[in-house]
Amino acid sequence: MSYTPHSERYQKMQYRRCGNSGIMLPAISLGLWHNFGHVDQLENSSNILKLAFDNGITHFDLANNYGPPPGSAEENFGKLLIRDFSGYRDELIISTKAGYTMWDGPYGDWGSKKYLVSSLNQSLKRMNLDYVDIFYHHRPDPITPLEETMAALDLIVRQGKALYVGISNYKPEEASKAISILKELGTPCLIHQPKYSMYERWIEDGLLALLKTEGVGCIPFSPLAQGLLTDKYLSGVPDDSRAAKAHGALQKEQITPERIAQLSKLNEVAKSRGQKLAQMALSWILKDEGITSVLVGASRPEQLADSLKCLENTDFTPIELEKIEDILAS
Repeated sequence: MSYTPHSERYQKMQYRRCGNSGIMLPAISLGLWHNFGHVDQLENSSNILKLAFDNGITHFDLANNYGPPPGSAEENFGKLLIRDFSGYRDELIISTKAGYTMWDGPYGDWGSKKYLVSSLNQSLKRMNLDYVDIFYHHRPDPITPLEETMAALDLIVRQGKALYVGISNYKPEEASKAISILKELGTPCLIHQPKYSMYERWIEDGLLALLKTEGVGCIPFSPLAQGLLTDKYLSGVPDDSRAAKAHGALQKEQITPERIAQLSKLNEVAKSRGQKLAQMALSWILKDEGITSVLVGASRPEQLADSLKCLENTDFTPIELEKIEDILAS
């Protein structure tokens, strides 16, 4: 049976302008970091994508190494794009990245022009696409000159293989230089994708202000700290949780009694707001006008539907914010 998207999908979502660009991104974007690899069920992945689009999520975020195994998330997404979304490409923002190890030898990692161009060519083939909307350099390269890496991003746009470019995991000083180089080249940096959550606050020390000043969008990843900021771990580590998986990003050792006590207190604040802990954690990020969108992952459609409810309450009182800070400092 062919898929027909919900006719009122765009009435269900809030959209925010990405920096100074003409691009509007959904407040919630879908990340395919986990749960779309060959170790996962393809039909479950399909159902997650359909639910996302039915609710106005137009942005699907990938990378060359997403899976597991690396490359498999792009392959599976490519299959589903043809099968379920072939008539809707122009309604989608599809992003991918390169910057981590993808193949053996000196040209399969980091930030050389050789690697970035080759990797994107591979990604386009895996996804059956002529171009991506956003191509990111996934992490700073300590060896390759930043000018070479940014020139590669500029080249990729001029080749028509990406419409926009972005950076990810760049600290403020590195980001400032990258943004400046791209501006001089004539291909402005559209967006920065940093790690940000209640437990990961480094972007508040200069990066957010820089992005606002430069007119660059911001789309945080891991807003739930790999699932830690959910009610899943309030009583320990369930067998079916990410922390229980050998290939999961969240490790069982991180679920300490002290952390569980902290999460329980945060959960009480969430309840007082009429939210679940995960919903409050997402709302907490979206409270800042400098945030364009927040990336969420989902292992089931129901999980994504739950996350979407965060949009019902993204305002915080000063008392609530103070209470959250006190808990996080404890």
